[in-house]
Amino acid sequence: MERREFIKTCCCSIVGGSATAALLQSCGTIYYATSTKENDKIVIPKTEFIEIRKNRQVERKFVLLNLNDSGFPICLYKTSKDIYTASLLKCTHRGCELNVGGGIYTCPCHGSEFSTLGEVLEGPADRNLKTYKTVSDNENIYIYLQ
Repeated sequence: MERREFIKTCCCSIVGGSATAALLQSCGTIYYATSTKENDKIVIPKTEFIEIRKNRQVERKFVLLNLNDSGFPICLYKTSKDIYTASLLKCTHRGCELNVGGGIYTCPCHGSEFSTLGEVLEGPADRNLKTYKTVSDNENIYIYLQ
């Protein structure tokens, strides 16, 4: 192998390895919580926000709920101690499923951005996301679907 070819191969390996590591790390942050549905509300144990990493307890900022009713997940975001917001991850512009990351929701189709409270930050969407009332007690978080 010639020197030039060796250097090119090494550079491609480094770039490819870095991209793969970043992709795997971003996939690891998405977590679908276990929940139960009782009439018009969803019950999520607060323990769903706890993750064990290297024998340490780490708190998740959000969890996703896949209810199969609408075809879109709900993101339950912890905004502060015992305060949660729940938003349907369906873009109000053209109905694409939103991505979660960086403290905002983004639409991969046309670039709309929403806050974790469901408010439009950047168009073309001009309506806020569908959000749900949330209440919590010592053990659970309740999302009211009505």
